[in-house]
Amino acid sequence: MAESSSSNPSSARPGRHWLWRGMAAAVTALLAACGSTPPSTPSGAGASSPTAVREYRQDAARHIYARNQHRIYQGKLPPMLYAIGVLEVELDRNGGVRRLHWLRAPTHAPEVVAEIERTVRAAAPFPNPTGMRGKLSYTDTWLWDKSGRFQLDTLSEGQRGE
Repeated sequence: MAESSSSNPSSARPGRHWLWRGMAAAVTALLAACGSTPPSTPSGAGASSPTAVREYRQDAARHIYARNQHRIYQGKLPPMLYAIGVLEVELDRNGGVRRLHWLRAPTHAPEVVAEIERTVRAAAPFPNPTGMRGKLSYTDTWLWDKSGRFQLDTLSEGQRGE
């Protein structure tokens, strides 16, 4: 005998509520990042005291910006970007890069993949979060312009409309 369907969409597809919550959280984080601006002064690789990985991601992004000031795209990015990549960086307790793992690599632009990896490795050591034991992983989205300049989603100034 067939089960009757309910008028509640979440009961019709059990287990999907996590997908909608995750998408809502991602959109909220992206919109929040659009309002932030990159730092104007360099920061050292000193200590960091984040209470969450999200806060450490900001410290790491500022650290990369400080070491690549001439390569940061100033202002709002153009509507069409050359490449977008999502990279997970695993750090050891001293801020050294242990591992890079692409969650979404811009496979159409292998030169960008190589340059992002080189940039992250060259930025080491990263700020050492106080109280950190072992390793720390954080993820950021690289927004790459065809000029070779970039912004990180964490500190992005957003994109211009068409």
